[in-house]
Amino acid sequence: MRAVILILVAVILAIIAAIATGLLDINQIRGAQAPQVSATRNGVVTKGGQAPAFDVQTGSVKVGTKETTVRVPALEVQRPGAAANVATNTATNSAQ
Repeated sequence: MRAVILILVAVILAIIAAIATGLLDINQIRGAQAPQVSATRNGVVTKGGQAPAFDVQTGSVKVGTKETTVRVPALEVQRPGAAANVATNTATNSAQ
């Protein structure tokens, strides 16, 4: 039951966000009319109502690709033993 309520809340929040950002625009173009019901001796007589009509416009998202050049920095990789040799050589040279 909690999961259903959580899903409904998420859907309602998504619809509110879509309307607030302009991604979804809903306009009512025809109002609703309730059916007319009358009771007679022969039974109940109804005359049909009218359902509302809506004009819904949704935003569009265009997805595509393009070629571009990206500069990548150059990396220099040194092994741990090579760094130790450099430190040893500089210490030996300064001691002389």
